[in-house]
Amino acid sequence: MAKTAWLRCRVLEGKDLPAKDLSGSSDPYCVVKVDNEVVARTATVWKSLNPFWGEEITLLLPRGFHSLAIYVLDEDTIGQDDVIGKVSLSHQQISAEPRGIDSWLSLAPVSPDQEVQGEIHLELQVPERGHPRVLRCHLIEARDLAPRDASGTSDPFGRVSCCGHTLETAVVKKTRFPRWDEVLEFELPEGELGEAVLSVELWDWDIVGKNDFLGRVEFFLDTLCPGPTRGWFHLLPFPSTTEDHGGQLGALRLAVRLLEDTVLPSHHYQPLIQLLTEPILCPAQNPEGTALAVLEEVTSGESRQDVATKLVKLFLCQGLAVPLLDYLTSRELARTTDPNTLFRSNSLASKSMEQFMKAVGLPYLHEVLKPVVNRIFEEKKYVELDPGKMELSRGRRISLKGSLSEVQVRESSLELLKGYLGDILDAIVSSVDKCPLPMRVAFQQLRRRVEQRFPSAQHEEVRYFSISGFLFLRFFAPAVLTPKLFGLREQHAEPGTGRTLLLLAKALQSIGNLGLQLGQGKEPWMAPLNAVLLPSVTRVRAFLDALVTVVGEVPVPQGHCQPSATIKEGPLHTCPELGVALLPRFAFKKRHFRLSTQALAYAKVPQGQVLGSIPVEQIRAVEQVDRGTFQHPHVLQVVAQDGTGQLHTTYLQCKCPRGCPRPCCPPQSALELWQWLWALRQATSANRDMLPTCHPGTFRASRWTCCLQPTRAVPGCSRAHGAVVLGDWSDLGDPAVAAQSLYGHLRAALAGGPEGGAVAGPPCPGQAAGPAGDRLQEVLRDLDIAHDAFARRDETPEPPPSPLPVPSVPTSAQPGRGTEGTRGQQPGTGCIP
Repeated sequence: MAKTAWLRCRVLEGKDLPAKDLSGSSDPYCVVKVDNEVVARTATVWKSLNPFWGEEITLLLPRGFHSLAIYVLDEDTIGQDDVIGKVSLSHQQISAEPRGIDSWLSLAPVSPDQEVQGEIHLELQVPERGHPRVLRCHLIEARDLAPRDASGTSDPFGRVSCCGHTLETAVVKKTRFPRWDEVLEFELPEGELGEAVLSVELWDWDIVGKNDFLGRVEFFLDTLCPGPTRGWFHLLPFPSTTEDHGGQLGALRLAVRLLEDTVLPSHHYQPLIQLLTEPILCPAQNPEGTALAVLEEVTSGESRQDVATKLVKLFLCQGLAVPLLDYLTSRELARTTDPNTLFRSNSLASKSMEQFMKAVGLPYLHEVLKPVVNRIFEEKKYVELDPGKMELSRGRRISLKGSLSEVQVRESSLELLKGYLGDILDAIVSSVDKCPLPMRVAFQQLRRRVEQRFPSAQHEEVRYFSISGFLFLRFFAPAVLTPKLFGLREQHAEPGTGRTLLLLAKALQSIGNLGLQLGQGKEPWMAPLNAVLLPSVTRVRAFLDALVTVVGEVPVPQGHCQPSATIKEGPLHTCPELGVALLPRFAFKKRHFRLSTQALAYAKVPQGQVLGSIPVEQIRAVEQVDRGTFQHPHVLQVVAQDGTGQLHTTYLQCKCPRGCPRPCCPPQSALELWQWLWALRQATSANRDMLPTCHPGTFRASRWTCCLQPTRAVPGCSRAHGAVVLGDWSDLGDPAVAAQSLYGHLRAALAGGPEGGAVAGPPCPGQAAGPAGDRLQEVLRDLDIAHDAFARRDETPEPPPSPLPVPSVPTSAQPGRGTEGTRGQQPGTGCIP
């Protein structure tokens, strides 16, 4: 049994952001953090105070996470990026909205006293009786503290306050992983402790100026159990005193929804999976009243996308995705009377086909479109056909003779669009053999069903449009419009390039509509493109005929047996573990890396011979290396375990992949680091035996640079950060997770509750009537019983686990703020009478 928490966060748009650049604008992007750990970064929207991102991030989270924070920053090519503001949502705030949060949220300023991270390892002991009663506070160590110094480290010390007295530990220099192992003792007053509070604060010692706050924990003494209390505790910020700025920093529109579930062992879901696949495996039975038919009927518009995704992933694991699409499209065809409206709505059949193409056809999409899309991004040509939006001064990019006339800009734009569109069409119509066979079989079955439903000659176009509507309108055109959302690019397009992509996407939509002419209605300036589009329709028809010509039966792979697909590739500078003693100039070598679902391999050049590789299944940790460990920043480490059980670390330095001048390297290198970090974590998300801790530094000069320990074999000083995993279309995941989600949708819909989560109560009999409906109700009841049994088992009292308990924070006894500039008493261990 596993407890899962899926967080779907859509970073939609911002408005009224403050200008951070001299031009009077900003270049905003967002960073998403879960419990102070960076989990995702949006693309940068250039020169905009009202940016639109439209990016969706799906996260698999640990059940005990505390908060979600989205920071808005302004990207600068020189110096550090400017922080604009942030939006913070606690676990309680998100879970209090079962249907999710979808609203504009004002940005709050970022205060250093609120930006704390890390944990502290304490042992507390309050004697139940005795005279005098002495509280012993053992400060053992801390980890993952915030870097407050320019070197990327801190000089932490502890300050402990209790009953009006304060003691401090020694300062540990230049580390985010200090170890004190000091015991501070406080004599407690006689009688009841009442609201007495023990406060443990961590500070970064500065020789000049005020000390910097690193975090704190507090405990009511009367809540501490007799005997030792030991564990790791999350550091908390000071209570917020920030006033509401009334939207002065702008606002961020977010859509956030949390789905917390308990996934049972996989055998519990077999009866439900059998019921869902029964109409596919036994097509002769009456489809009405089956579990799949009931699921289709009770799924509402807001949850249809999620149901389609889970269905496709579940049936892909069973090797039945193509028959599923045939079943769903056949049912929709039976309900359709007007062929002109076929698959126009966002029905379960349409959404399932869309998700199927993304899951199966993404490598195909990249092979067809990526060369042309990359060229459009690199050339940055000015293209515009709308006279009302033409900037004639931009013609200087086209001609050195000054500004061009409107006619010249239109002619130049037409030539560019015709060239790009011609290359895209050539790549598409010549890609029959590159298209995955499961997609071709699905389209072949779809055409056969359409011809059976609309056999007359007047509906001949429908057999083409039924396929082109999916392939062009829901696959190629959206990918051209927003390449980043389909993995074709790692950044959103700049406004000029985005306009070119928009015009090309409109043209592809016209081709997908098989000759629906452009220039009608509100956009007459698009009409000149018809000279290219209309002749291309004949080529597209021939392409569709060839695409559905599949001879013989095609075996569909089951489970996770998918071909090795490239997840990410590009240049990195690599250094083996034994090379860290060398000078960085000689230690790091530039290589071209390719990460696939099978291995992380590298060569000297992109198409060169593979020099070495690390199997994905052997990777045990993927972590960022502390800034300052090497001369150059943006380094990550890959820890792998060989066949003998030995661990080996490879260091990878990320630099701007475009080889641009140094001033623009820092932001691009940081983005490249995050992209490699999360690509590797996504590839290894199913690995077992991942390391719980690691060293974010390196072993050099007979000690670890992070925790200063002198032994190479000492366990890692930092908690590994692989618990948060980004969701992905191509990741089939655990079939039990998909089955649990579908059970939740069925259970909630039939019981009349909110979709997406299991609720108590008997299912309503109206929508699941008949023998098949009775079997479905019985299966749902069995799953209810299994969930109840596991819930009762979880409620059995057990000794509290030591890691990460969260202390209560009293509001009546806040620590004073007058001592942060100077240190109090001398550090050490002592007893205050």
